[in-house]
Amino acid sequence: MILGALTGLVLCLAAPQGVDPGVDSLPADLPTSRYHLTARPWKPLGIPATSYLDRIEEECRFWEHHQDSTGAILDPFIKREWQYATPYFAYAVGTLVSAERAKDLLEKGVLAMDHACTTFASGKTDGHSEFFVPPLTGSLPLFAPFVSAAKIQAWRTQLSAPFRPGGTNNWRTYFMKGQWMRAQAGLINMDAAIGGIESDWSGTQGGRITPTRWNLYHDTSSDPDSLAVEAVGRGNLLALDSLGYSGPSRAAIQTAVRRGTETTLLTQDPTGQAPTNGRTDDHVWVDVGYQVAFETMAEEAQARRDSWRAGQYRHAAELAFQNIDRWLRTDPGWKGSFFVTKNKFDPALRVGYQTASQYSNYNGSILYHTAEAYQTRRSVIPENPAPVEIGGYAFATDSSFGAAFANAGGMAMEVDLRGATGLVYNHYWTALGVVRFGRPGWDTRLGPSDGVRESPSGAGISFAPTWQESGTWLRLASVPDRYRGTFTTTFAHPLLTRCSVIWQPVSGQSGPVFTQHFTITPDGILSQVTQAGTVEGWGMTYPLLENDGATPLAQSLSPEHRIARVTFPRGTDAQNFILLNTAGTAMAADAPLRSSYGSLTPVRATTSDDQHRTFIYPEGAGDPAATAVRDSFRVTVDGFRSVLGRVEGMLYVGRTSAGGVGTGIDLTGGGTPEVMFSASCGFILQLNNGMVTAMETDRAVTATLQGRALKVEAFTPLHF
Repeated sequence: MILGALTGLVLCLAAPQGVDPGVDSLPADLPTSRYHLTARPWKPLGIPATSYLDRIEEECRFWEHHQDSTGAILDPFIKREWQYATPYFAYAVGTLVSAERAKDLLEKGVLAMDHACTTFASGKTDGHSEFFVPPLTGSLPLFAPFVSAAKIQAWRTQLSAPFRPGGTNNWRTYFMKGQWMRAQAGLINMDAAIGGIESDWSGTQGGRITPTRWNLYHDTSSDPDSLAVEAVGRGNLLALDSLGYSGPSRAAIQTAVRRGTETTLLTQDPTGQAPTNGRTDDHVWVDVGYQVAFETMAEEAQARRDSWRAGQYRHAAELAFQNIDRWLRTDPGWKGSFFVTKNKFDPALRVGYQTASQYSNYNGSILYHTAEAYQTRRSVIPENPAPVEIGGYAFATDSSFGAAFANAGGMAMEVDLRGATGLVYNHYWTALGVVRFGRPGWDTRLGPSDGVRESPSGAGISFAPTWQESGTWLRLASVPDRYRGTFTTTFAHPLLTRCSVIWQPVSGQSGPVFTQHFTITPDGILSQVTQAGTVEGWGMTYPLLENDGATPLAQSLSPEHRIARVTFPRGTDAQNFILLNTAGTAMAADAPLRSSYGSLTPVRATTSDDQHRTFIYPEGAGDPAATAVRDSFRVTVDGFRSVLGRVEGMLYVGRTSAGGVGTGIDLTGGGTPEVMFSASCGFILQLNNGMVTAMETDRAVTATLQGRALKVEAFTPLHF
């Protein structure tokens, strides 16, 4: 059902059988929601730009102890300079001293510039010359007030050296950005630089971003493609635009990168993480790439006087900045640096690493991009709720990424519709199934934040069906060569989203077909699964984070209570997978697998019922206990009800919000609507102890509230 007349609803239908969803079936319009009100109480983060400098300085003070006498930054694990850590350190120090901070680091920054410029001019860059150009060229004006004119000229001469760029994937975007910066700085000929950039855009780069439905950048370095490296290619092209590129393709570049970055407002998780999926996913520095892009777009929106969107981008940037504190090291000798991937295993174990992943270059990326974010952030912009905190959308990416995202009231879900079948850098980077759950103000690591398909065994874990074949239990994430998912959305509103995935064998393969329906509310997600086929037994896999590399988590597997639960010791947040069935239920834990977030335990939950029902309940401080949710939960013909709230058709009523689509809503369940509208509309009500405190509709209507008639304009909140 497509409710096209309901402005503000975002729907996406999956492709018909045999149609490439990257070509024909996705809507032309970008998923968006014009609503302003949130389902949960919201407040700005209020992170000042000086906090960016604090992080940069703390990390620089770690790396100054790993600089040798030549100025090179040495990796503490491989004991040598690796790739671009030195120029990134130089730019970070330049940012600090130009902001009148950490002047005692100036000498080390100059030494790093000397070494990196010499390395670049000699071509001895570990094959990464294009990565050197942007930070070194950008450092020239930062250091200019503090060093001699002769020193600046020497650096300029070295940075004018020609070089041959490397790959044609995201690496080429570093080259394009760097060439434009060199031309602006007068280091190379402007016309030649534009000619080269235009050649790269028309030859290799434009085709990676402009034809794609959501303008996400295709690196094509893994299959499914990488939603992590996507941020790099798009981010460099966005920087090229923001630096004022003036070549003939400027408009095409600008349109693609701005629209693509708007898309990523919807793929960010509610606590600020970039999406998982594909090569180099779950690397901390990728989140900082999101931060820079959002700061860039905040300034652009502010310049065109779109204060609402500017505030959304500023808040999204601060979410990304704040979120990585979870992987900041505070232990002696490592304070100020970050774990490379999103776990706390000893970095020497290289959990979740690719070949290029080293401690120095990817900590250097955090340094450089945080410094870029600081340099980009120039305006005072009041924050507004980010789209991921408002919700009201569900969409699938094009088929090369093979992912889908859905959100209601900030309760977010990421689904991988295809899984990796081949190893890239000894990893299966994408796990088939639902791989991420999260909500605002809650530790999304517990979600879990990703699934895994382990190398070399090929065994996988995600929230997805499991079944028996010849006496052996199979998990969907373990057989991506046999299965794919087809994603369909039937309703999307900021307080209620309904979508489905059909998991079925690919051509030439056999096996049962599973249909999984999701009803997403701000409180949690109801999953209802049926299967068609002949199987010995089947159920669902509940993925529980067991250990983040440093801390064993508190897991509770209670078959008799039908709850699989996990929380950090002494934590107030918990993830609960509540098995709602009561007939023939069982739960059993299998051996854990190590993921880039830590060890994941697969819990097999089964029932003798024809439909398998699970409520995914991210519980926070002050929320009802999972047992109370279980005991009160009732699935109805058109929704469900529990102590958390209720769903009836296209309407939701919760503890802090209510709304949906209709002509009115019964808030108390007494059978009489307390709020009425003159015409059917989409609407959000914010509640405090059952009283309406704010109202927003998707069209101009007259609302009746407690006997009062109120004129409401479209997407214009009223506060009471």
